[in-house]
Amino acid sequence: MAGNAVDPGWVPTKMGGPGAPDDLRLGHLTQEWLATSDDPRAGTTGGYWFHQRRQEPHAAAADEQFQRSLLGALAQLTGIPLGS
Repeated sequence: MAGNAVDPGWVPTKMGGPGAPDDLRLGHLTQEWLATSDDPRAGTTGGYWFHQRRQEPHAAAADEQFQRSLLGALAQLTGIPLGS
């Protein structure tokens, strides 16, 4: 089953810090909209969403060499292999 990726924005939390520019109250709205809306756009899969608008992800997200390199670096750092 395919899904969607959602960027809630840089929100002021303990992790994001007090200077984060996005509104914490808006961070969850896209997830709710995708899960419950009758809007045809919300019924799609395989998208990358930010504030109820489909966005193009960073080019590295589709770069298989970058993905292998990242997984290798994470495995080396953590000692846990993450992919094959």
